[in-house]
Amino acid sequence: MHIDTDAEIFRTESGFEALGLRKEILTAIGKLGFVHPTHIQSELVPLGVAGRDVLGQSKTGTGKTAAFGLPLLHRLAEKPSPFSGLILCPTRELAIQIAKDLQDLAGDLPVKIMPVYGGQRMKVQSDKLKKGPHILVGTPGRVMDFHQRGELPYDKIQMAVLDEVDRMLDIGFRDDIRRILGSMTQKHQTIFVSATISEEIERLARKYLTDPERLTHAGKSLTVARVDQQAWEVNPWDKSRLLAHLIKKHKPEVTIVFCRTKMAVDRTSKHLASRGIKSEVMHGDIRQSRRNRVLEDFKTGKVKLLIASDLAARGIDVDGITHVVNYDIPDNPDDYVHRIGRTARAGREGNAWTFICPDEGHLLMQVEQLTNVHIPSSKPDDFEPGPIPESVLRRREEEAQRLKDAEKNKRTRGLELPDESKASDSNAFPGGVVPKSMPGRRMGGRIRTRRR
Repeated sequence: MHIDTDAEIFRTESGFEALGLRKEILTAIGKLGFVHPTHIQSELVPLGVAGRDVLGQSKTGTGKTAAFGLPLLHRLAEKPSPFSGLILCPTRELAIQIAKDLQDLAGDLPVKIMPVYGGQRMKVQSDKLKKGPHILVGTPGRVMDFHQRGELPYDKIQMAVLDEVDRMLDIGFRDDIRRILGSMTQKHQTIFVSATISEEIERLARKYLTDPERLTHAGKSLTVARVDQQAWEVNPWDKSRLLAHLIKKHKPEVTIVFCRTKMAVDRTSKHLASRGIKSEVMHGDIRQSRRNRVLEDFKTGKVKLLIASDLAARGIDVDGITHVVNYDIPDNPDDYVHRIGRTARAGREGNAWTFICPDEGHLLMQVEQLTNVHIPSSKPDDFEPGPIPESVLRRREEEAQRLKDAEKNKRTRGLELPDESKASDSNAFPGGVVPKSMPGRRMGGRIRTRRR
């Protein structure tokens, strides 16, 4: 939302005052340094202010939080009442981040915003709920827990928002969303937003929307437009070695490394530590109190290198991230977009490095097709690969032996047809006729019996 000459990202011909927002909100926006709205903001905010249901799609880094947050604040500020707004999102980190962003956008408005998420003691959040916050930002599981306890009423909700709708209506959350939204029988406004929306997800989403306005902004995002993307070809066992090499060579300022599993996160952090490189880790097995501390240290610059599993991809919003490393390229190309969306924030440039193993070329191709960007792939010239692990050599030997045994068994099972030149003996076969092929029907070792 900073000044930018790229008209594909910002609505540069107008400011936020043209969106019909309250004076207090415009004042807060000005203090935050925002000048021009992005395209999705300029289109979604007026619809939200007017009370319309919206299904909005726009790429990562185009300001979707403000797109749904501004009309939410505008409408609920007229007559604030407890539990009148609910925002559902997939991760704890994202819930905390959205709540903070909305509080900044609210400025002097008398609106209380509270994040509700798992990992923190129920008693702590229960005491805050008793004070009647106006807007709740929560993960589905914890929201349902408080509703079942009678502490979070659905019937008071006037506006419901689903952020990252592609993930929220995925198999893992689908039943929870159905229970929550299906329980809101009163009239209310609903807004769904996401970077990607498939046909199936759109079909599911429309079940919870009333005459929705469908918005699709397909232009550039801050992410794709500003990120220098590079793929590095590497063997699986050399990933940690390559990561340490790139960090020592390029000395990135603030970096987040995404791994596919929690085990890979811990293993990578230990390897870097053995090379004298400090890092922090974040994944599902880390206590929430520690995750909050690590995230805060990452935002304030105390932590320069964070290694995380995908749970953090949609919850970390730090302006200063200079590099994103896809240590493991994700199976879903949409996740790649969300990952690299952590860099190139607030008008800055960013870098994305992706490690590609020999059998992962198709995953890189899927990413290129989705982003419509060619990602150059090469081997680092100055990188010295490590020795092939004994386990890999042993596995290769076992595989070679299996193939050898299979070929041998194949020859053993087949019948060797006799050479006609050597079948001159008329006694070799009855009547001296040499067969040219297998018989049409064989008994296969079975015999008939008289039993029926």
